Amino acid sequence: MGTEKSPYCNCLYYSANALSRLMTRMADEEFALAGVSSSYAFLLMTVNGQPGIQPKEISQKMQLTPSTVTRLVEKMEARGLLERKSSGRATEVYPTEKSQELQPRIQEAWQNLYRRYANILGEKASQALTSAIYEASRLLE
Repeated sequence: MGTEKSPYCNCLYYSANALSRLMTRMADEEFALAGVSSSYAFLLMTVNGQPGIQPKEISQKMQLTPSTVTRLVEKMEARGLLERKSSGRATEVYPTEKSQELQPRIQEAWQNLYRRYANILGEKASQALTSAIYEASRLLE
């Protein structure tokens, strides 16, 4: 993109989406190290960190709709990285051995992502921006 200022730069919607597209591209490049996209990486980190987690809780932790979580879990199940088990009326999601073996590479990619944007924005600015964006998201929800 050019250095010319966008006529929409004062619009939160426009600016947030522009940032989201840039961060998604950066994250996908880093998580490619682990062979998964950023969405799948965060799903695997969530399930690896809490085996037996229910899809509803995944939705809450990842701030995604239940249908999106179901779709993501199904795709990771097809790749042999997650498995669903019924427990009474509830469904629980578990990592497979393959998913757990992938965890160190996912963690490394996540750290690389942080270093990448912190090197550009500065560490304090990165942390402040992350906090401000999360708080705004929480308040607008």
